[in-house]
Amino acid sequence: MLVSIHKQVIFALLLLFGWSVANAQIWTLEKCISTAQAQNRTLQIAKNNRAIGEEKYKESSANLLPKITLNVDYKYFTDLPTQLLPLSTFNPTAPVGQFKEAQFGVPHNIGANLQLAIPLYNPQVYGAIQTTKVASELAALQYKKTEEQIQLEISNLYYNAQILLNQIAFLDSNTINTNRLLKNIKLLKEQQMAKGTDVSKVELQLTQLQTQKAMVNSKLQQLLYALKFVMGISLETPLQLDPAIQYSETSTYTTHNPVDLQIAHTQRKLALTDLKNTQRSLLPTLALVGSYGTAGFGYDKKPNDFLKFFPIGFAGVQLSFPLFNGTVTMRRINQKKLELKNSELQQTNASEQNSMQIQNATLQQNVATQSIRTTEKQITQAQTIYSQTLLQQKQGLASITEVLLADAALREAQQSYLSAVVDYLKADLELKKQTGNLK
Repeated sequence: MLVSIHKQVIFALLLLFGWSVANAQIWTLEKCISTAQAQNRTLQIAKNNRAIGEEKYKESSANLLPKITLNVDYKYFTDLPTQLLPLSTFNPTAPVGQFKEAQFGVPHNIGANLQLAIPLYNPQVYGAIQTTKVASELAALQYKKTEEQIQLEISNLYYNAQILLNQIAFLDSNTINTNRLLKNIKLLKEQQMAKGTDVSKVELQLTQLQTQKAMVNSKLQQLLYALKFVMGISLETPLQLDPAIQYSETSTYTTHNPVDLQIAHTQRKLALTDLKNTQRSLLPTLALVGSYGTAGFGYDKKPNDFLKFFPIGFAGVQLSFPLFNGTVTMRRINQKKLELKNSELQQTNASEQNSMQIQNATLQQNVATQSIRTTEKQITQAQTIYSQTLLQQKQGLASITEVLLADAALREAQQSYLSAVVDYLKADLELKKQTGNLK
């Protein structure tokens, strides 16, 4: 069951100091997180990177489709190509080894054709498809991790701001009490029942409270600016938070597959795919090729000028087999094997680190739970001591110093309680993250 921290005190303070929530828009933690999911720029970059990964996968898959190319060229020969023909071509009785220069062709040459290439077997294309698919999965996991980091950052900022809001409420309450005490002390001094130093002590206490409130307000404003920035909204946007800190003591979470472990596993999978792709580069490729077009020849000297076109086409199969490339591929394979070993070590390290962080978060949660129960009792005791000391002071049985000490003890207990609750909530967030239950 949800328990509001010092619920009656906070509610009374909010009413007392005019913190109206009826007519103002309250930003809950859930609303801040949902706003950041839509407007945080870092998250938008991660989302774009995820989309880029998907497009790269589609690009690799498109390499399996046929490729059609249109080629058009025109050449004008200022000097026609010269060939050496055996002299016997013109004179059968000419001796062997003698040649005659001859120019062939016409000045104008036009070529136009469509070329078709269909990959029948290309292991590198299949490997690239697998690589981009794994890389796309990795980009999606990186987006999920960024989303979790934004959620954790906003939650921590929100909780810290709530602490300051409650500090301000307590400071306002203590300021009212101190003003009342100062008024009473001044009346007692006029009746010569209190010393001037007693008045000075209370005035000093009041000044310290005012100074502390100004410092807390400044820290609160800085936190709100940071919160707005992470949410991706304008710094001028009014932001009123819910000051009531709530928590529930949760049972042990069931461990799912956290994002960090999924990323480590996918990175190992990517390294293994890269190794296989490098090994596949040693395999042959087979493609179906074909071309159909026309060749044009023209002569521009009258009276024999002409321009004639002749069809040309072919179809065939092209086999490409890498025989030797200077051991470059073998060196790449060795590099990929070492990268695969590193990724396996990183996966093991991530798993052990996750177990350690779960234990640490659980320990912090247990300590915070115990602190909450202890400080709850301390607040009750400090409130009782303060009331009794104040009553004794009115009866002349306690000094003003004792009243101020009791007041300081009450404020310290209140602050300790707030800090313990926020420590619990932060530890709970970390535990959810490490067990894969943050969503």
